[in-house]
Amino acid sequence: MHLLFFFFMSLPFFYIDHIDTSAASIALNEETSRHIVQVLRMKAGEQLQLTDGKGNLFTAEVNDNNKKKCAVTLLNTSNIQRSANNITIAISLIKNNSRFEWFLEKATELGVTTIIPLLCERTEKQHFRLDRMKNILVSAMLQSQQCWLPVLYEPTRLGDLVMRQFDDCKKYIAHCEDEKNKEQLHQQINKSSNQLIMIGPEGDFTSEEIGSAIQHHFIPVALGNTRLRTETAGVVVAALLTQLKKSAD
Repeated sequence: MHLLFFFFMSLPFFYIDHIDTSAASIALNEETSRHIVQVLRMKAGEQLQLTDGKGNLFTAEVNDNNKKKCAVTLLNTSNIQRSANNITIAISLIKNNSRFEWFLEKATELGVTTIIPLLCERTEKQHFRLDRMKNILVSAMLQSQQCWLPVLYEPTRLGDLVMRQFDDCKKYIAHCEDEKNKEQLHQQINKSSNQLIMIGPEGDFTSEEIGSAIQHHFIPVALGNTRLRTETAGVVVAALLTQLKKSAD
């Protein structure tokens, strides 16, 4: 995993996937240690902050500035509460990998809870590097100074997703067929519920996929009066739903 850090407030801010709060001293991995000691030139007694991506923010002090195994002592812990309502975006993989990565970055910055890469009949590219994609999420989380990392699923086939149970969740499918007879997403949203929306590939969902989703209680919606690229639609949805979530809190 590549080193990812930013400055949280005035302190360097790092992501650590697991932090043992009972340990007297926490050894950081070699890459993080080298950056702290050789790049930032931090000394024993200086402070930094860590997050595990699960809402926890730790302030820690360097107690051993070894460039290969820097160790820190936890000074205090705070928990950043997340809104009660979850936002899940299930979005088709697309041919241009960099555009999908752009969506992941922006969705994380906006505060999306869960991202499900979707495999549809018209999905052109099905290769997915989970480790690289997770690094993009981590980088975006730190850059936007958040302590919650979105849950990222392995690619999931649409047929499997529509049959999955999602408790207390309003489910939507954004598609381009029969546009005049669909309401806009913002007209359908129930701000007090968890939200799941499916976004299709370049070329849209097939009629069969749309029918299957509707049979499984997905509500068909439109995202505006223009045709959007898959990744653009994903960011539009992320911005709309996170803004509505904030107004409901």
